[in-house]
Amino acid sequence: MVAWALTRQSVIKQLFTDPRVSKDPRRHWPRWINGEIAPDWPLITWVAVQNMFTAYGSDHTRLRSLVATAFTARRTAAMRPRVERITTGLLDTLAATPDGAVVDLRETYAVPLPVQVICELFGVPDGTMRDTLRRCADSIFHTAAASAEVTATYEDIYAVLAELVAYKRARPDDDLTSGLIAARENGTSLSEQELADTLLLVISAGYETTVNLLDNAVHALLADPEQLGHVHAGRATWNDVIEETLRRQPPGATLPLRYAVEDIELDGGVVIRKGDAIIAALASAGRDPDAVGPDADRFDVTRQVKDHLAFGHGVHRCLGAPLARLEAAVALPALFERFPALALAAPASDLLPLESFISNGHRTLPVRLR
Repeated sequence: MVAWALTRQSVIKQLFTDPRVSKDPRRHWPRWINGEIAPDWPLITWVAVQNMFTAYGSDHTRLRSLVATAFTARRTAAMRPRVERITTGLLDTLAATPDGAVVDLRETYAVPLPVQVICELFGVPDGTMRDTLRRCADSIFHTAAASAEVTATYEDIYAVLAELVAYKRARPDDDLTSGLIAARENGTSLSEQELADTLLLVISAGYETTVNLLDNAVHALLADPEQLGHVHAGRATWNDVIEETLRRQPPGATLPLRYAVEDIELDGGVVIRKGDAIIAALASAGRDPDAVGPDADRFDVTRQVKDHLAFGHGVHRCLGAPLARLEAAVALPALFERFPALALAAPASDLLPLESFISNGHRTLPVRLR
């Protein structure tokens, strides 16, 4: 598949707010309309879903409004005590690790915190259902997956989402799943497919984003201890760490897909033709020297300009961004306070990236706590 890659912040901002750019393949991508996309294509879930990620115009507004109530500033702030309790519990478990032992901090800390938070927000019960949702979400982001994995994941994710919806229909509560079900059954235009796909989007993206934010922030600080020294000396804050991580190593490297509704001419005479596919290279945008400066490739928590598009832009800005920032603002200082001698257990350059066109993190984050 051929697509235009947007790498400059200014161009991404321009096209993210341009009504001539759509996210709906059913209306504006000829290859999808003509049935040219195979069902085992690794990005199939990112295109086939019917939620605000693939909605255009009034459909996007309608679907976004149904989720927005779960991520208000008041509701996000109210979750802080719960985030703190989960964090403390995870740190207590880590503290029982024998001295000198190597721990995969991604699997033992960066993953379970946001998984527990997002599952509680959606009312997902403990046990097999959470495990299946996490496994399927990981697979959806695994864009190097073979055909068999893609097909199996597609089947499994809708089976577990149907199980969740049935569970919450029988046991409604004050959670987002129950709220979406109520909206569907109270006469809104939310279809059953949109209900399932909205749950898929917010649960999977809601935890994966925070996992990679924590992973990349810890990695950056341990790879360059001088940066952590700036925080301890008061020359930078934990918020600076979070924003600099989002800029230099955003949780999502690439954002697929958008489509030109009509011909779009950009500066320099470049024309994106009607029906052409478009991707946003968010990792590149964060290192755009025109937006950040000539040393944009360097991680520097004292940097004054930290412009990034890690959470999107305009009406397409991620609704869960405040929650991800809250989790990082709790988890990062708590980790380094509990384990001040925390160190990488392998050279930073040896850590392998995720096999993903979209998700930006490490397969493992081996550390020694003491």
